[in-house]
Amino acid sequence: MSITSSSTRIPYTLTRVGVLMTPEEGNPLEVEGVLNPATARSDDGQLYLFPRLVAEGNRSRVGKARIVTDGGVPVSVEREGVVLEPDRAWEHGREHGGTEDPRITTIPSLGLHVMTYVAFGPTGPRPSIAVSSDLVEWRRLGPILFDYDDDLDIDLNLYPNKDVVFFPEVVTGPDGVPSYAALHRPMWDFSFNKPDEPAALPAGIDDDRPGIWISYIPAAEVEADIRSIVRFGGHRFVAGSVYDWEGLKIGAGPAPVRVDEGWLLLHHGVAGSMSGGAFEVQKSVRYSAGAIILSADDPGVVIARTEQPLLEPSTAEETSGIVSNVVFPTAIERIDGADYVFYGMADSKIGVARLDAIR
Repeated sequence: MSITSSSTRIPYTLTRVGVLMTPEEGNPLEVEGVLNPATARSDDGQLYLFPRLVAEGNRSRVGKARIVTDGGVPVSVEREGVVLEPDRAWEHGREHGGTEDPRITTIPSLGLHVMTYVAFGPTGPRPSIAVSSDLVEWRRLGPILFDYDDDLDIDLNLYPNKDVVFFPEVVTGPDGVPSYAALHRPMWDFSFNKPDEPAALPAGIDDDRPGIWISYIPAAEVEADIRSIVRFGGHRFVAGSVYDWEGLKIGAGPAPVRVDEGWLLLHHGVAGSMSGGAFEVQKSVRYSAGAIILSADDPGVVIARTEQPLLEPSTAEETSGIVSNVVFPTAIERIDGADYVFYGMADSKIGVARLDAIR
């Protein structure tokens, strides 16, 4: 499938490979699913999966598993335990909790693997960061803190936020400063804590559907003190819902990949209908995967996007599960010259698709 836009063609396809990981029978940490994984390579080149493991009561942990390949194709995993669980006060509430939906960007200039994850604590989902040099020990740096931006006339710290992914290299910030940058997805919704409280939108934004934003952290500050990486500033809107298949909301998938056209960002789009706020059970939704090309010179600028999904739920594993009709891409890895995308299937299992370029 080739998708065109008014400016730049997006010459990529996604082709299913198979199911990589399913809940392990008898494992109490996985009774409500394994899904939405991160990936990273150790110094010796071994590829690891970091799945979200969901125990009874929707209590999530981040696991670790070695990816097994056959002829260069990911086919299964060997579990190696848990690397993060909700054992901090800001990661769990009285009746809920979780360290959810990890994404890992390996950033060579920092010598670190940077994991973003959702800490589902007393005030709802808050994006948080942990870092590791060896994929074994992970150091929590805490929840992300959004600097106040007077031009937006809003405090992003008040709002739930998800789908945070870092770019793997330094980019130029809007002020011309070399910076580390991350995409994220604020939700203009107070329904978790104050269901009757209307949420204000940032200045200049008139669409309340959650979309993709970008924020920056000066590289010099991060390289002087890694703890600075949680301080996001220079917030800018990047992309919102445009097409029917993403009519409810969109969010970033895996960390952006540098390609000839710019930065390739796989994203998920959600169609269907919801009643109540963002935290209601979503029974009539459909998650599909598409692609956006961001400018190499300014990653806050979209130069192309897919009009139709590259992958949408159609197999039994994707159409039936904890949340049915979901494909949710969260990681990309190159294996023996081919690119593979790892994605959640109906919030229950983990699948693999091959990403191919059409030249």
